[in-house]
Amino acid sequence: MKAEELRQLAIPELKEKLRELREELFNLRFQKSIHQLENPMRIKQVKRDIARVLTVIREKELNIR
Repeated sequence: MKAEELRQLAIPELKEKLRELREELFNLRFQKSIHQLENPMRIKQVKRDIARVLTVIREKELNIR
């Protein structure tokens, strides 16, 4: 997911997206622990998406005040 796409979302939508990404990361880590993970690079992608969402949320919070 690109940062430009995230910037178009409202803060509640971003927080929901963050929740979904964290849940996906948990599931990927679980799959990795039981050796059923098909795409190990997906963990890296999800971590970066989480960081992107957190960055956009922070940008929006600073612009509001």
